[in-house]
Amino acid sequence: MSDLHADKISVAFAGLRALSEVDLTVSSGQIVGLIGPNGAGKTTLVNVLTGFQTPTSGAVTLDGARLSGLKPNLLRRRGIARTFQGGRLFRDLPVIDNLEVTGVGLGLGRKAAIAEAEAMLNWVGIAGLAGRIAGTLPYTDERRVAIGRALMGRPKYILLDEPAAGMSGQEAADLSALIRRIAGEMGCGVLLIEHNVGLVLNLCDHIVVLDSGAVIETGPPEQIRNSELVRHAYMGTATDLPAMEGTV
Repeated sequence: MSDLHADKISVAFAGLRALSEVDLTVSSGQIVGLIGPNGAGKTTLVNVLTGFQTPTSGAVTLDGARLSGLKPNLLRRRGIARTFQGGRLFRDLPVIDNLEVTGVGLGLGRKAAIAEAEAMLNWVGIAGLAGRIAGTLPYTDERRVAIGRALMGRPKYILLDEPAAGMSGQEAADLSALIRRIAGEMGCGVLLIEHNVGLVLNLCDHIVVLDSGAVIETGPPEQIRNSELVRHAYMGTATDLPAMEGTV
């Protein structure tokens, strides 16, 4: 089985340690959750895994091969895709062009890129948005388009950074169903970074919890749900505490 692995990743900014010897593994077809309070280091770890941040120490490997020093576009071609908290769509272009541009960037001819873009929009369930200008979309539709764009080229791994932010309960449930399909039908490894802890507990096979840049707990959902360390980490973050008990 293939895997994407972070091995003892540390990151320091001007002497401030953002990550401290963090280990994390995502295998093909697996959904792994990454949770923790604000400022825990979640996005920094995703940036390391996707080449946007160079670790101070430690290494990222893909199927055992070190990825140190590779730029984000090269990691994308290796099969590591991601979404961003802010969507980062080409706001003046139609939705289908957002996906087509990605296909061309991955080496497809324009005709093949258009065909894959159409097929991907249909697979995600947003074919009706193809002609919409991306900048006119509601926030939650932007998220779905961003996921469709990240799935262009059928990556081995997709890292979803706060995909459920701002979603209603039903929208989050629809997102959960899509993520299950990504892992199950595509065989894609998924790393889900979320503040909606209930969604993560319900959806993920394995969960890693960060606090102040360090892993404080890791294991299956039930272990995380019952962890006093995790509850302590979330004390004082009132928006997250109700989600600990919920499911989506």
